[in-house]
Amino acid sequence: MSALYENAASHLFQNGFLDLEVDPTMDLVAAINKLKKEKNAVILAHYYQESEIQDVADYIGDSLGLSQKAASTDADIIVFAGVHFMAETAKMLSPHKKVLLPDLKAGCSLADSCPPHLFRKFKEKYPDHLVVSYINCTAELKTLTDICCTSTNAVQIIESIPKDQPIIFAPDKNLGAYLQKKTGREMVIWNGACMVHEIFSIEKITKLRQRHPNAKFIAHPECEAHILDIADYIGSTTGLLKYTISDSATEYIVATEAGILHQMQKSSPHKTFIPAPPNNHCACNDCPHMKRNTMEKLWLCMEYELPEITLEDWVIEQGRASIDRMLEVSAKAGLIG
Repeated sequence: MSALYENAASHLFQNGFLDLEVDPTMDLVAAINKLKKEKNAVILAHYYQESEIQDVADYIGDSLGLSQKAASTDADIIVFAGVHFMAETAKMLSPHKKVLLPDLKAGCSLADSCPPHLFRKFKEKYPDHLVVSYINCTAELKTLTDICCTSTNAVQIIESIPKDQPIIFAPDKNLGAYLQKKTGREMVIWNGACMVHEIFSIEKITKLRQRHPNAKFIAHPECEAHILDIADYIGSTTGLLKYTISDSATEYIVATEAGILHQMQKSSPHKTFIPAPPNNHCACNDCPHMKRNTMEKLWLCMEYELPEITLEDWVIEQGRASIDRMLEVSAKAGLIG
């Protein structure tokens, strides 16, 4: 086993994941469930994962909520089927647990759009500004942040800051613009964005709405302003899901990553969900980073407990502080994250 383990580790550094052959006849669901029990592991799956990964997970949700769930368990191992910054957040909230990510190259265009070394120089230009960062950022960027926010609590976080306190908002310019409109606060906004939420076509959406006149159009606040302007409802991924469950409409056009439609359909099987069309030739709005995770990689990472997410103590301590400040404000506002 040790030789195979070393071979797996060498592949890890070359490819970002364990590039080993998996028996195509293996019942991966049964094998993964077996490893969960044997290793006292918990599997977290973001809403944007493939449906089979969502179905084998212990918890499905948004990034911060998943990390909080994992921290509350007695699991020894956290397997995060998501992207790199999400696994980093899980490690911050559970520093003594082993955190695994099926594919280290499962990054995030939004997190990557704000390199910490460049942001540090940007921040130096505004020494009197308080930094609010969207949770969808790297661990190192969180160390340069005064208080984090999620798409659920972002308005409350901004409104909790004294009006005479200037703010830098990072890394999502679209969420920042939405928050300026909602709160009336002028902010210095970093020029970053999520590739998935910037490819929606207003022309195609308009035509789709004409074909489905009874459908409601719902969108994530990471979308561009002209998309949000025509939305019937704007909310976080969890917020969008909850809205489709409680709302009386039976058809929805959904402007976010298409992976969420699996949970929407499971929760409301009598309703119709249509992914908002993007401005590309494949007519898909999947996140290529999220979809790097597969059932095979999930099994391999649990079997060999690689790739593992590690963070330096100072990163955990300083980054965690920005999350804790957010949770304090959220608790006062009666929010969960």
